[in-house]
Amino acid sequence: MTKSTELRQKDVAGLKTEVKELQKAHFGLRMQKATQQLTNTSTLRSTRRSIARAKTILAETIVKQGAKK
Repeated sequence: MTKSTELRQKDVAGLKTEVKELQKAHFGLRMQKATQQLTNTSTLRSTRRSIARAKTILAETIVKQGAKK
């Protein structure tokens, strides 16, 4: 998973693509869980938290850019 320091170095477009990729990964994990193919269920929690982390940093970045203008 991506660390917050790595996420803070990305621009808004990079953060949006990161969120989309994480959401796709989370969807795939949910489908694996539904079909009972997922053995390590803790990955669901970590991807969910990574999505939240990326969205938080994205919102902070947007606010910072709005304040600079």
